[in-house]
Amino acid sequence: MNPAPPRPATSSDIAAFLALAAEVEHWFGPMVAEPGFHAALRSHIAEGAALLVEDADGPLGGILLGPGGEGAPHHVHWLVVAARARGTGVGRELMAEALRRFGPGSVEVVTFGADHPGAGESGARAFYRRLGFVPAGAAEPGPEGGSRQVFRRE
Repeated sequence: MNPAPPRPATSSDIAAFLALAAEVEHWFGPMVAEPGFHAALRSHIAEGAALLVEDADGPLGGILLGPGGEGAPHHVHWLVVAARARGTGVGRELMAEALRRFGPGSVEVVTFGADHPGAGESGARAFYRRLGFVPAGAAEPGPEGGSRQVFRRE
């Protein structure tokens, strides 16, 4: 695996994002066949708010960003790292580029609640903690019915 640095996604990258989404639907609920996910993906790409990391074998990770405004926190709307790339630094690279693009200010992400089956298996909560995020309150359950929690980094 020899990943390229994170880069802004283009409309030709939609299939790569859908391949990443297919890997995690068991944790997040349906995405690949959901028109709402496709619309959000196209919108983030058009706004320059989607980043992708790839290697010669395909997508390694992707992130959809949401800039804050007027004192509101920035948001990580979606971050997925391919199973074959977890633990290799791809997620850290995506977050570093996202934070560079966001500029100063707090950043929030909604991730699995502590009791969600994906919390341990995905390593998401530990990942965000290692990056300096702290739990900041409960969020609405995910579409699959699992608990969610807001994590924030100041």
